[in-house]
Amino acid sequence: MNSLFRCPLCATPLTQAERAYTCPNGHSYDRAAEGYTHLLPANQKHSKNPGDDKHMISARCAFLDRGYYAPLRDALAQLAAGLTADIPSPTLFDSGCGEGYYTAGLAQALPNAQIAGIDISKFAVRRAAKRVKQGEFAVASAYHLPVPDSSVHLLTNIFSPLSAEEFARVLVPDGHFLYVVPSGRHLWQMKQVLYDIPYENPVKQETYTNFAWQEVIPLRYTVTLERPEDIMALFSMTPYAWKTPREGVERLAQLNKLETEIGFDIHVYRRI
Repeated sequence: MNSLFRCPLCATPLTQAERAYTCPNGHSYDRAAEGYTHLLPANQKHSKNPGDDKHMISARCAFLDRGYYAPLRDALAQLAAGLTADIPSPTLFDSGCGEGYYTAGLAQALPNAQIAGIDISKFAVRRAAKRVKQGEFAVASAYHLPVPDSSVHLLTNIFSPLSAEEFARVLVPDGHFLYVVPSGRHLWQMKQVLYDIPYENPVKQETYTNFAWQEVIPLRYTVTLERPEDIMALFSMTPYAWKTPREGVERLAQLNKLETEIGFDIHVYRRI
């Protein structure tokens, strides 16, 4: 079976079989029982288990599966369906797919699409492969995408590292790139608990070579978290988990309920 992936060593097409991916030059990559593979060469791997660890992925799954970010998933799905409406069999690539929550929503909206995703975390990719069984998933770097040139119609990047040069390489002319970033006041009330002086997220429209910015779709709403485990799961899946003083974490852990603003901006870029 033909794959959306290419060999990370020699850049030739990969063929997908039940237990491995292989290329014409004899390179082979085992498929795990869950269906994903490793396409991250040793010289691109800077730690034993790069990316989000098992705890962070579990926290994110627990939070997302309760539907708090469903409006973002649904907005992306609707947008993706519109952008690919004239393409009989579009290719979708999710760069930094995480546990596959958004990939699954996109897959449902694009039933005829060929779908692939990568993440640097094997714990994330393992979950994504289980969630989206019709897709292909690999441990790989966003800065060295294991994907052929001009092979992708729609690329998504949701709160993940961005490589505009690589994204431009893999997208077809007039293909689209969806870039999701937090708004200025995303999680503002949580930050008021965590920090003595909370700060707004920097917000600006970026310009990327080989891309034309089309529009930004703002998404704003409020969620009420009524379980302490949901509050801490949300905290654990944010960058604040790495840099918040202990006192702030302790204040958050004492809460039984938290109402906070949610804000996302979906930037739409077209490959030129």
